[in-house]
Formats: sequence, C-alpha cells, structure tokens
Amino acid sequence: MKACGERCPVRAPGILIFGLVLTACGWILDLTSMLAPNWRTIHNITGEDPDLILFQGLWDICSYHTSSDVVCKEEDDEYFDHRVVGTAQRMMAGSLVMTLIGLAVAAIGVRCWTVKPTWTGVCLGGFVIVCSGLLAIMPVAWYGYLLNDIDSPSEEIRIGYCIFLGYLGGIMEVLGGFFLFVIDISTRRLKLEY
Repeated sequence: MKACGERCPVRAPGILIFGLVLTACGWILDLTSMLAPNWRTIHNITGEDPDLILFQGLWDICSYHTSSDVVCKEEDDEYFDHRVVGTAQRMMAGSLVMTLIGLAVAAIGVRCWTVKPTWTGVCLGGFVIVCSGLLAIMPVAWYGYLLNDIDSPSEEIRIGYCIFLGYLGGIMEVLGGFFLFVIDISTRRLKLEY
C-alpha cells in the first residue's frame, strides 16, 4: 500500500457537501424568484376586461387574458419607480453575487483532493453565504409586507409565487451557510477535547 501523506484524495465530510448543495439549490430558487414576473398578481382591473390578470415582478410585468397568451414587457413607470421595487432589485442581485462568492470560497476550502479541508475557507464561505441568504430574505419580506401599499390599478392584489421562492431560497442559503460555518467551530472544539 502506498503512503501518500498530504496528497491522498479523501471524501469531504458529508455535512460540508450537504451545505454546498443546499446553498446551490437556494441560489437557484433566489435566481428564479428575482427574474420571474410574479411577485404579485392583480385581478379585476378597473376599466379592463375582467379576465385580465397582471403579473408584476422585479424586472418585468406581464399581462394574461384567459382567451390569449401572456404578453410581457408591459410599461408601468410608477410601479418600477417605487422604492421597494428598486431596493429589492439591488438587494436580490447583491445576494446572488454574494452567494456565488461564498460558494467559491467554501468550495476551495472543502477541497476533496487533500486530507483535511481548509477550515478557515469553509468557515468564511459559510459566513458569506449566511449573510447572502439574509440579504435575499429582507427584500422578499419587505415587499410582502408592503404588497398592498404599492400603487395598483385594482384592489384585488394577491401574493405571487416568487415571494415563496425567495423565502425558501433565502432560508436554504442561511441553513447551508450555517452548516458550513458551524462545522469549523465543532471541529476546533473536538481538537481541544483530544
């Protein structure tokens, strides 16, 4: 049997892989939440066909008639100029970038080609991922809280599926980052006990 010292390939601890996968899934959900035009739906618009439904998102507005297809790129400067929408756009984009940075740092720290992961990299990546998850949850919660305060052509406003995707993605990122962050602390504690 060959002695390979520090260069032996080993498996990374399962909790690290779980944290990375959870974070990647959360990132995909947050990306979908940010890009899809369904943060809220507006029904029964005054002066319009009763079958018309507006889907409003962070970057686009789409209209849907039951008798026709979905038409996007609707203009509504008043909606897009609202403080909540503009802030949510920037916070969600920032969260996605932070998550990618955290994933890169954590993945470099996990390194399956060495005997021991670089715990500082894993811990730092986990911390950045937790912060990015919180950064994704904040605009979703704020938008959901002020859902009816944003100007609308109708009183019948419903929450869209992107709010749920944003919450779920942010929570998955926080949990994934937490697993990566805490594994370093528990590993150091085990070293002190032995």
